[in-house]
Amino acid sequence: MRIAVTGSIATDYLMAFPGKITEQLVADQLETVSLSFLIDSLDVRRGGVAGNISYGLGSLGLNPVLVGAVGEDFDEYRTWLEGHGVDTQSVHVSPERHTARFMGTTDAVNNQIASFYPGAMTESREIDLVPVAARFGGLDLVLIGASDPEGMHRHTVQCREHGYPFAADFSQQIARMSGDEVAELVPDAAYLFTNEYEASLLLDKTGWSHEDVLARVGSWVTTLGPAGVRVESTGSETITVPGVPAKTEADPTGVGDAFRAGFFAAASWGVSTERAAQVGCLMATTALEAVGPQEYSIDSATFSRRLADAYGDSARAEVEPFLPTG
Repeated sequence: MRIAVTGSIATDYLMAFPGKITEQLVADQLETVSLSFLIDSLDVRRGGVAGNISYGLGSLGLNPVLVGAVGEDFDEYRTWLEGHGVDTQSVHVSPERHTARFMGTTDAVNNQIASFYPGAMTESREIDLVPVAARFGGLDLVLIGASDPEGMHRHTVQCREHGYPFAADFSQQIARMSGDEVAELVPDAAYLFTNEYEASLLLDKTGWSHEDVLARVGSWVTTLGPAGVRVESTGSETITVPGVPAKTEADPTGVGDAFRAGFFAAASWGVSTERAAQVGCLMATTALEAVGPQEYSIDSATFSRRLADAYGDSARAEVEPFLPTG
Protein backbone atom coordinates (compact mmCIF):
# COMPACT_ATOMS: atom_id res chain seq x y z
CA MET A 1 0.00 0.00 0.00
CA ARG A 2 1.44 3.36 -1.09
CA ILE A 3 0.95 5.67 1.91
CA ALA A 4 2.14 9.28 2.03
CA VAL A 5 2.18 10.93 5.44
CA THR A 6 2.08 14.73 5.49
CA GLY A 7 2.33 16.86 8.60
CA SER A 8 4.75 18.25 11.12
CA ILE A 9 8.29 16.99 11.56
CA ALA A 10 9.77 18.25 14.81
CA THR A 11 12.26 17.86 17.61
CA ASP A 12 10.50 17.34 20.96
CA TYR A 13 11.69 18.70 24.29
CA LEU A 14 9.83 16.62 26.87
CA MET A 15 9.89 17.74 30.49
CA ALA A 16 8.51 16.01 33.58
CA PHE A 17 6.94 17.94 36.48
CA PRO A 18 6.54 15.80 39.65
CA GLY A 19 3.43 17.60 40.91
CA LYS A 20 0.03 18.40 39.40
CA ILE A 21 -0.31 21.30 37.00
CA THR A 22 -3.91 21.88 38.13
CA GLU A 23 -2.76 22.53 41.69
CA GLN A 24 -0.72 25.50 40.44
CA LEU A 25 -3.79 27.26 39.04
CA VAL A 26 -5.53 29.82 41.27
CA ALA A 27 -9.24 30.02 40.53
CA ASP A 28 -9.57 33.81 40.82
CA GLN A 29 -6.30 34.54 38.98
CA LEU A 30 -6.89 32.71 35.71
CA GLU A 31 -6.83 35.95 33.70
CA THR A 32 -3.24 36.64 34.76
CA VAL A 33 -1.64 33.20 34.76
CA SER A 34 2.13 33.11 35.27
CA LEU A 35 3.41 29.61 35.90
CA SER A 36 6.94 28.37 36.38
CA PHE A 37 7.79 24.71 37.00
CA LEU A 38 10.93 23.19 38.44
CA ILE A 39 11.41 20.22 36.14
CA ASP A 40 12.80 16.86 37.21
CA SER A 41 13.94 15.67 33.79
CA LEU A 42 14.40 16.71 30.17
CA ASP A 43 14.35 14.36 27.20
CA VAL A 44 15.13 15.54 23.68
CA ARG A 45 13.37 13.33 21.16
CA ARG A 46 12.48 13.09 17.49
CA GLY A 47 8.80 13.91 16.89
CA GLY A 48 6.14 15.72 14.88
CA VAL A 49 2.97 13.93 13.83
CA ALA A 50 4.22 12.97 10.34
CA GLY A 51 7.56 11.76 11.68
CA ASN A 52 5.88 9.78 14.45
CA ILE A 53 3.31 8.12 12.21
CA SER A 54 5.90 7.30 9.57
CA TYR A 55 8.16 5.76 12.20
CA GLY A 56 5.28 3.60 13.45
CA LEU A 57 4.36 2.44 9.95
CA GLY A 58 7.99 1.60 9.24
CA SER A 59 8.26 -0.31 12.53
CA LEU A 60 5.38 -2.50 11.35
CA GLY A 61 7.12 -3.31 8.08
CA LEU A 62 5.68 -0.68 5.73
CA ASN A 63 7.62 1.86 3.68
CA PRO A 64 5.68 5.12 4.09
CA VAL A 65 6.55 8.30 2.22
CA LEU A 66 7.24 11.19 4.56
CA VAL A 67 6.07 14.57 3.22
CA GLY A 68 6.93 17.70 5.18
CA ALA A 69 9.35 20.60 5.61
CA VAL A 70 12.46 20.66 7.79
CA GLY A 71 15.61 22.68 8.38
CA GLU A 72 19.17 21.83 7.47
CA ASP A 73 19.47 20.30 10.96
CA PHE A 74 17.45 17.28 9.79
CA ASP A 75 20.29 14.98 8.71
CA GLU A 76 20.49 12.84 11.86
CA TYR A 77 16.71 12.55 12.07
CA ARG A 78 16.58 11.59 8.37
CA THR A 79 19.09 8.78 8.92
CA TRP A 80 17.03 7.49 11.84
CA LEU A 81 13.81 7.37 9.83
CA GLU A 82 15.39 5.80 6.76
CA GLY A 83 16.84 3.15 9.05
CA HIS A 84 13.24 2.31 10.00
CA GLY A 85 11.94 1.97 6.45
CA VAL A 86 10.71 5.52 5.84
CA ASP A 87 11.13 7.15 2.42
CA THR A 88 12.33 10.74 3.02
CA GLN A 89 12.98 11.84 -0.58
CA SER A 90 9.89 14.07 -0.59
CA VAL A 91 10.93 16.07 2.49
CA HIS A 92 11.51 19.75 1.70
CA VAL A 93 14.61 21.28 3.32
CA SER A 94 14.46 24.98 4.17
CA PRO A 95 17.73 26.90 3.80
CA GLU A 96 16.54 29.53 6.30
CA ARG A 97 14.49 27.97 9.10
CA HIS A 98 15.13 25.35 11.76
CA THR A 99 13.11 22.15 11.98
CA ALA A 100 10.00 22.70 14.11
CA ARG A 101 10.24 22.40 17.89
CA PHE A 102 7.70 20.93 20.33
CA MET A 103 8.07 21.73 24.04
CA GLY A 104 5.85 19.84 26.46
CA THR A 105 5.67 19.63 30.26
CA THR A 106 3.83 16.59 31.62
CA ASP A 107 2.82 16.29 35.27
CA ALA A 108 2.45 13.29 37.58
CA VAL A 109 -1.07 12.48 36.33
CA ASN A 110 -0.30 13.01 32.61
CA ASN A 111 -1.73 16.53 32.30
CA GLN A 112 0.36 18.40 29.76
CA ILE A 113 1.17 22.00 28.81
CA ALA A 114 2.77 22.29 25.40
CA SER A 115 4.09 24.87 22.94
CA PHE A 116 5.00 24.44 19.29
CA TYR A 117 7.38 26.52 17.14
CA PRO A 118 6.60 25.82 13.46
CA GLY A 119 9.92 26.92 11.93
CA ALA A 120 10.43 25.24 8.56
CA MET A 121 6.98 23.63 8.81
CA THR A 122 5.48 26.82 7.36
CA GLU A 123 7.10 25.92 4.04
CA SER A 124 5.10 22.70 3.71
CA ARG A 125 2.64 24.73 1.65
CA GLU A 126 5.29 24.73 -1.09
CA ILE A 127 5.24 20.93 -1.43
CA ASP A 128 3.41 19.55 -4.46
CA LEU A 129 1.91 16.07 -4.00
CA VAL A 130 1.78 15.33 -7.73
CA PRO A 131 5.53 14.59 -8.11
CA VAL A 132 5.35 12.52 -4.93
CA ALA A 133 2.59 10.39 -6.42
CA ALA A 134 4.42 10.16 -9.74
CA ARG A 135 7.42 8.53 -8.06
CA PHE A 136 5.22 5.60 -7.03
CA GLY A 137 2.72 5.45 -9.86
CA GLY A 138 0.01 6.89 -7.63
CA LEU A 139 -0.90 6.94 -3.95
CA ASP A 140 -3.36 4.66 -2.15
CA LEU A 141 -3.69 7.02 0.82
CA VAL A 142 -2.49 10.46 1.86
CA LEU A 143 -2.69 11.14 5.57
CA ILE A 144 -3.02 14.91 5.97
CA GLY A 145 -1.74 15.51 9.47
CA ALA A 146 -1.42 18.67 11.54
CA SER A 147 0.94 21.11 9.86
CA ASP A 148 0.92 24.57 8.30
CA PRO A 149 -2.81 25.27 7.67
CA GLU A 150 -2.15 26.50 4.12
CA GLY A 151 -0.16 23.36 3.41
CA MET A 152 -2.96 21.19 4.81
CA HIS A 153 -5.45 23.00 2.59
CA ARG A 154 -3.29 22.67 -0.52
CA HIS A 155 -2.77 18.96 -0.01
CA THR A 156 -6.46 18.38 0.64
CA VAL A 157 -7.38 20.17 -2.59
CA GLN A 158 -4.77 18.20 -4.52
CA CYS A 159 -6.10 14.91 -3.18
CA ARG A 160 -9.59 15.80 -4.37
CA GLU A 161 -8.38 17.01 -7.76
CA HIS A 162 -6.19 13.99 -8.48
CA GLY A 163 -8.27 11.29 -6.81
CA TYR A 164 -5.86 10.40 -4.02
CA PRO A 165 -7.81 8.90 -1.10
CA PHE A 166 -7.02 10.92 2.01
CA ALA A 167 -7.40 11.00 5.76
CA ALA A 168 -8.25 14.33 7.42
CA ASP A 169 -6.30 14.51 10.66
CA PHE A 170 -5.94 18.17 11.68
CA SER A 171 -5.48 17.28 15.36
CA GLN A 172 -4.32 20.22 17.52
CA GLN A 173 -4.48 22.65 14.59
CA ILE A 174 -8.26 22.76 14.92
CA ALA A 175 -7.85 25.06 17.94
CA ARG A 176 -6.34 27.87 15.82
CA MET A 177 -8.33 27.37 12.62
CA SER A 178 -11.62 29.08 11.75
CA GLY A 179 -14.80 27.15 11.13
CA ASP A 180 -14.52 27.77 7.40
CA GLU A 181 -10.94 26.47 7.36
CA VAL A 182 -11.91 23.33 9.25
CA ALA A 183 -14.91 22.75 7.00
CA GLU A 184 -12.65 22.85 3.92
CA LEU A 185 -10.55 19.92 5.17
CA VAL A 186 -13.34 17.43 5.93
CA PRO A 187 -15.51 16.70 2.86
CA ASP A 188 -14.59 13.63 0.79
CA ALA A 189 -12.09 12.32 3.35
CA ALA A 190 -11.92 8.54 3.39
CA TYR A 191 -11.16 8.88 7.11
CA LEU A 192 -11.60 11.67 9.64
CA PHE A 193 -9.55 11.43 12.83
CA THR A 194 -10.32 13.32 16.04
CA ASN A 195 -10.22 12.77 19.78
CA GLU A 196 -13.34 13.59 21.80
CA TYR A 197 -12.30 17.18 22.48
CA GLU A 198 -11.46 17.81 18.83
CA ALA A 199 -14.78 16.27 17.82
CA SER A 200 -16.61 18.79 20.00
CA LEU A 201 -14.56 21.65 18.56
CA LEU A 202 -15.29 20.43 15.03
CA LEU A 203 -19.04 20.51 15.61
CA ASP A 204 -18.88 23.87 17.38
CA LYS A 205 -16.72 25.59 14.76
CA THR A 206 -18.54 24.28 11.70
CA GLY A 207 -22.07 24.32 13.09
CA TRP A 208 -22.53 20.81 11.71
CA SER A 209 -24.39 18.05 13.48
CA HIS A 210 -22.85 14.66 14.14
CA GLU A 211 -24.81 13.29 11.20
CA ASP A 212 -23.62 16.15 8.98
CA VAL A 213 -20.02 15.13 9.59
CA LEU A 214 -20.69 11.45 8.91
CA ALA A 215 -22.38 12.37 5.63
CA ARG A 216 -19.19 14.09 4.46
CA VAL A 217 -16.63 11.35 5.19
CA GLY A 218 -16.13 7.64 4.70
CA SER A 219 -15.35 6.81 8.35
CA TRP A 220 -15.03 8.97 11.46
CA VAL A 221 -12.43 7.60 13.88
CA THR A 222 -12.61 9.05 17.39
CA THR A 223 -9.91 8.10 19.87
CA LEU A 224 -11.13 7.82 23.46
CA GLY A 225 -7.90 7.74 25.47
CA PRO A 226 -7.58 4.67 27.72
CA ALA A 227 -11.14 3.68 26.74
CA GLY A 228 -10.01 2.88 23.19
CA VAL A 229 -11.56 4.10 19.95
CA ARG A 230 -14.89 4.48 18.14
CA VAL A 231 -15.28 4.12 14.36
CA GLU A 232 -18.48 5.39 12.74
CA SER A 233 -19.69 5.26 9.15
CA THR A 234 -23.05 6.17 7.66
CA GLY A 235 -25.10 3.04 7.09
CA SER A 236 -22.80 0.83 9.18
CA GLU A 237 -22.87 -0.30 12.76
CA THR A 238 -20.59 1.70 15.07
CA ILE A 239 -17.41 -0.14 16.04
CA THR A 240 -16.07 0.41 19.56
CA VAL A 241 -12.75 -1.16 20.52
CA PRO A 242 -11.45 -1.00 24.10
CA GLY A 243 -7.90 0.11 24.79
CA VAL A 244 -5.04 -2.17 25.82
CA PRO A 245 -4.00 -1.75 29.48
CA ALA A 246 -0.52 -0.27 29.82
CA LYS A 247 2.14 -1.86 31.98
CA THR A 248 3.37 1.63 32.78
CA GLU A 249 2.35 5.09 31.60
CA ALA A 250 5.72 6.62 30.78
CA ASP A 251 4.81 9.42 28.35
CA PRO A 252 1.58 10.27 26.45
CA THR A 253 3.36 12.19 23.67
CA GLY A 254 2.74 10.57 20.29
CA VAL A 255 0.25 7.97 21.52
CA GLY A 256 -2.37 9.09 18.99
CA ASP A 257 0.22 9.02 16.21
CA ALA A 258 1.11 5.43 17.11
CA PHE A 259 -2.59 4.53 16.94
CA ARG A 260 -2.82 5.91 13.42
CA ALA A 261 0.28 3.99 12.37
CA GLY A 262 -1.16 0.73 13.68
CA PHE A 263 -4.58 1.41 12.18
CA PHE A 264 -3.31 2.12 8.68
CA ALA A 265 -0.69 -0.61 8.72
CA ALA A 266 -3.41 -3.13 9.54
CA ALA A 267 -5.74 -1.61 6.95
CA SER A 268 -3.01 -2.11 4.35
CA TRP A 269 -2.91 -5.80 5.31
CA GLY A 270 -6.58 -6.10 4.32
CA VAL A 271 -7.97 -6.92 7.76
CA SER A 272 -11.33 -5.63 9.02
CA THR A 273 -11.77 -2.12 10.39
CA GLU A 274 -12.33 -3.56 13.87
CA ARG A 275 -9.08 -5.50 13.67
CA ALA A 276 -7.25 -2.42 12.39
CA ALA A 277 -8.54 -0.45 15.36
CA GLN A 278 -7.30 -3.18 17.70
CA VAL A 279 -3.82 -3.07 16.20
CA GLY A 280 -3.93 0.71 16.53
CA CYS A 281 -4.87 0.51 20.20
CA LEU A 282 -2.01 -1.86 20.95
CA MET A 283 0.42 0.43 19.10
CA ALA A 284 -0.85 3.37 21.16
CA THR A 285 -0.22 1.51 24.40
CA THR A 286 3.22 0.43 23.20
CA ALA A 287 4.10 4.09 22.59
CA LEU A 288 2.66 5.12 25.97
CA GLU A 289 5.06 2.75 27.72
CA ALA A 290 8.12 4.54 26.31
CA VAL A 291 9.45 8.05 26.93
CA GLY A 292 9.33 9.80 23.57
CA PRO A 293 7.10 9.18 20.55
CA GLN A 294 9.69 7.16 18.60
CA GLU A 295 11.48 5.31 21.38
CA TYR A 296 9.40 2.13 21.31
CA SER A 297 10.24 -0.88 19.18
CA ILE A 298 8.10 -3.73 17.90
CA ASP A 299 8.93 -7.26 18.93
CA SER A 300 6.58 -9.38 16.86
CA ALA A 301 6.26 -12.23 19.39
CA THR A 302 5.44 -9.82 22.21
CA PHE A 303 3.08 -7.83 20.01
CA SER A 304 1.20 -10.97 18.97
CA ARG A 305 0.90 -12.19 22.56
CA ARG A 306 -0.44 -8.87 23.82
CA LEU A 307 -2.89 -8.69 20.92
CA ALA A 308 -4.22 -12.13 21.89
CA ASP A 309 -4.42 -11.18 25.57
CA ALA A 310 -6.45 -8.09 24.74
CA TYR A 311 -8.62 -9.25 21.84
CA GLY A 312 -8.39 -13.04 21.61
CA ASP A 313 -6.48 -15.69 19.72
CA SER A 314 -8.32 -14.92 16.49
CA ALA A 315 -6.81 -11.43 16.49
CA ARG A 316 -3.33 -12.85 16.85
CA ALA A 317 -3.90 -15.45 14.14
CA GLU A 318 -5.09 -12.82 11.69
CA VAL A 319 -2.39 -10.23 12.33
CA GLU A 320 0.68 -12.33 13.10
CA PRO A 321 1.50 -13.24 9.46
CA PHE A 322 1.92 -9.56 8.61
CA LEU A 323 4.23 -8.56 11.45
CA PRO A 324 7.88 -7.92 10.61
CA THR A 325 10.35 -10.76 11.09
CA GLY A 326 13.90 -10.24 12.24
